[in-house]
Amino acid sequence: MTHISRRNFLASTTAVAGLASVAPSHFIVGAVRPEDSNAPFQPAVTYKTARINDLDIFYREAGSPNAPAIILLHGFPGSSFAYRDLIPLLADQYHVIAPDMLAFGFSDSPPRTKFHYTFDNLTAITDHLTQVLGFKRYVLYVCDYGATVGFRLALAHPERVVAIISQNGNAYDEGIRSADWDPIKATWKNPTPANRAILRKFSSPEMTKYQWVAGVPDESRISPDTYTLASAVQAKGDNREIQTDLLTDFATESVMYPKYQEYFRRYRGSLDFRAKSAATFYRRF
Repeated sequence: MTHISRRNFLASTTAVAGLASVAPSHFIVGAVRPEDSNAPFQPAVTYKTARINDLDIFYREAGSPNAPAIILLHGFPGSSFAYRDLIPLLADQYHVIAPDMLAFGFSDSPPRTKFHYTFDNLTAITDHLTQVLGFKRYVLYVCDYGATVGFRLALAHPERVVAIISQNGNAYDEGIRSADWDPIKATWKNPTPANRAILRKFSSPEMTKYQWVAGVPDESRISPDTYTLASAVQAKGDNREIQTDLLTDFATESVMYPKYQEYFRRYRGSLDFRAKSAATFYRRF
């Protein structure tokens, strides 16, 4: 989400690395297409918008609508563009949806006077999108801010979440204890204009680029499209103030962390990862 969250968007060049066993339903998640599945393979990615509360929510879609659904939730300061290479890799097994949150990517950025930018409200928009798309069960792939939204979505509808895949998705106080968080926490305690001005720098072009290149041994492997496009979005309208609002609202995560942890404890044993056929998952889904 900020410069603390390095390599947030390398999901675009990596396959699914792990599956957290946190789900309320007894489903088996497999890594291969079951032999008895008739779902056609649709590698092509389409680009669509859904109208949610008079707002356009952009999303990328691939795979058969008859396949199990997986929702890819991006982080700060990117968009679904981060998953452009991952989506086709999942499309032969899943119905893949990767939305842009409000004020990110190609989704609308309503003025702050017309929309209250909080993570609860972003979660509500995402929840509404899943209902519009008719998803009764789905896997969540979360990264950074995507975890903030995804974990809240799982709390609201544990019966719908089959599994959670977390990439740099924090749910513990230990994840925000470094000194890098001090200016952000200062704004949580005292959101003065001066403190907000410091947070506004987190969405600057320089910091946006830093999100992608920090810690990368060979910067030439990072496409400039990533941070250039994200910077262009951040420069639109109220977006930098909107991002400052969201960084400020991130303070609510300290209250949510114990709730996430209880969710993990409650549903940790609900998935069976032993040697079972993936076909079981597809039949029950």
